[in-house]
Amino acid sequence: MASVSLIANSFGDPAPNGRAADIVRGVQRMFAELGLASLTEMTLANGRRADVMAVGPNGEIVIVEVKSCLQDFQTDQKWPEYAPYCDRFYFAVDCDFPQEHIPEGTGLMCCDAFGGAVLRECSPSSLNAARRKAVTLSFARLAAARLMRVGDVASLANEPRVGEE
Repeated sequence: MASVSLIANSFGDPAPNGRAADIVRGVQRMFAELGLASLTEMTLANGRRADVMAVGPNGEIVIVEVKSCLQDFQTDQKWPEYAPYCDRFYFAVDCDFPQEHIPEGTGLMCCDAFGGAVLRECSPSSLNAARRKAVTLSFARLAAARLMRVGDVASLANEPRVGEE
């Protein structure tokens, strides 16, 4: 079972703090405007945790890694391990982030607490059918479980991992 922060918002999602929280909020607002449903802190089958995962109207799966500063980006190089679980991968940063450090081939978003914009599209890939089904089903189950537990923060420690096959 995955352990998560005991601090959560009213929907049971683990809550980031500070600048990262503003970026996450902007990502989720932008996704909502684009018709994507998103969740935060999605634990994947490989044990990694995506900051934001979204599912589009056609089933496209997007993972966003939030970087609040250059040091955060430079000290955390686990992001390639997210690729097997999404069709598109983006970094989300605030608009002051030195963008030249973001690797080519990855998407780039500039976000604040009120919204965001895609500055660079990523190189799309395509999940195989079995992995897509597993990730989508896990996403749906986790979303339903979090909604069901609104107000029951203590039960958050029992969240399943996304994409377990």
